[in-house]
Amino acid sequence: MAAPDLLFSVRNNFYLGAYQSAINSSSNLPNLSPEEAVERDSLVYRSYIAQSSYQLVISEIDSSAATPLQAVKLLALYLSDPGNKETTISSLHEWLSDPAIGNNPILRTIAGIIYMHEQDYNEALKHTHAGGTMELHALNVQIFLKMHRSDYAEKQLRIMQQIDEDHTLTQLANAWINLAVGGSKIQEAYLIFQDFSEKYQMTSLILNGKAVCSMHMGNFDEAESLLLEALNKDTKDPETLANMVVCCLHLGKPSSRYLSQLKLSHADHMLIKRISAGEEAFDRAVQTFA
Repeated sequence: MAAPDLLFSVRNNFYLGAYQSAINSSSNLPNLSPEEAVERDSLVYRSYIAQSSYQLVISEIDSSAATPLQAVKLLALYLSDPGNKETTISSLHEWLSDPAIGNNPILRTIAGIIYMHEQDYNEALKHTHAGGTMELHALNVQIFLKMHRSDYAEKQLRIMQQIDEDHTLTQLANAWINLAVGGSKIQEAYLIFQDFSEKYQMTSLILNGKAVCSMHMGNFDEAESLLLEALNKDTKDPETLANMVVCCLHLGKPSSRYLSQLKLSHADHMLIKRISAGEEAFDRAVQTFA
C-alpha cells in the first residue's frame, strides 16, 4: 500500500490558484522527510510570490537555505523589479551549469518559468523537456502552446495521462490544449473547469478558465458574470483584467477602466504589449499620410 501523499492538499491548492489555502494547509503537516519539507516550503513561498508578496520571500530565504528555496528566491527577485532581471538570469545560468545542483527539479521548474517570462522558449525547454515531475511536464505543455506547437503539447499530455490521468495538472493541461485547438474541444475544456469548480474551492484560475471557454462559445454574458466573480476574489489579477477587457469589447461595454488597471499593475502583460504595438503602428500609418 502506497504511503499517503502528505503534500497533496498544498500542491493541489497551489496548482488551482488557491494560494492562501496552500499556505494555510502547509502548517501542522506531520512526519515530513527533509525533502518533503523543502518541497512544502517552496510551494508556500511560490504561493506568496503568486500573491505578489515578493519581499517576504526575499527576506525569509537566506543564503543557508536549500537550492530549491534559493531558486524560488531568485524568482521573487526576478518578478519584484525589472532592474533585477540581468543579475537573476546570470545567477540562474550559473546554477543550472553546476553539475551538483543543475538537475534539481524545482530549480529547472523555476528556470522554465523565468525563461517563459523572457519569451525565450527554446532556452526554457532546455531545462524542462526531460520532465521528471508532473509540474515540469505541465510546464512543457504551456511552453509548446506558447510556441503554437499543440502537436508537441499533446505528446506531453499523453505522457502525463500515462503517469496519472486524474492528476489536477493532467486535467489542466488537457483543458489548455483543448482551448488552443478550439472548435468542439472548447466544450470539453469547459467541462474540466466545471468539474474543478464542483470538487474544489472556486478560484480566479478556475473562473477565468470557465470564462474564456464561455467567450469562445459566444456566451459573453456568462463570461462577464464569471469574471466579475473573479474580480471579487482578486481585483488585480492580470488574467481577469485582460479577459474583462476582451469580454466588455464584445458586449459593447466600456473597458477603459479594466485596461487602465492592467496597465498600472501589469504593464508588461501581453495584452498591453499588443495594444501598444497596435497604437504605434497606427501612429506610423497616420504619419505617412500627414
